[in-house]
Amino acid sequence: SGETWNPFKLQYQLRNVRERLAKALVEKGILTTEKQNFLLFDMTTHPVSNASEKQRLVKKLQESVLERWVNEPQRMERRTLALLVLAHASDVLENVFASLADDKYDVAMNRSKDLLDMDPEVEAAKARGTEMIWAVLAAFNKS
Repeated sequence: SGETWNPFKLQYQLRNVRERLAKALVEKGILTTEKQNFLLFDMTTHPVSNASEKQRLVKKLQESVLERWVNEPQRMERRTLALLVLAHASDVLENVFASLADDKYDVAMNRSKDLLDMDPEVEAAKARGTEMIWAVLAAFNKS
C-alpha cells in the first residue's frame, strides 16, 4: 500500500490492513466495491474487476515456487516473498496452486510449507531487507 510500518505497532497496524489494501486496489482499478445484503445486514465486498492482474500474480507465484525456486528466502525477490506470505495469511495459497497438475501442486505446497514453517526471528536476523515480511508472518502465525 506504500505505507511505512512500525514493527513495534504491528498488531495495531494489521487490524485495518484489509480495508486499506482493498481501498488502494479499488483506486488502481483491480477491485470494485459492492454492497451485498446478508440476511439482516449489509456487507461491503470487493470482487476482482481485473482478472488479468489476478492471473498474472497467480502465475508469478506458481513460477517462483516451481521454475525459479532458490530454496533460500534471502535470495528470493522481496515482493514475491511478501506475496507468498500474504497469500498464506489470507488462506488463498491453496487456490493459487489449485490449477497445477497434482505432482506440481504437491511440490509447490511442500516448498511453500517449508518456507512458511521457517522461524521468522531467525530469518529476519539474516535477511537483507525482508525483516518486515518475516515480522508480518510471525504476527499472523501468533493469531
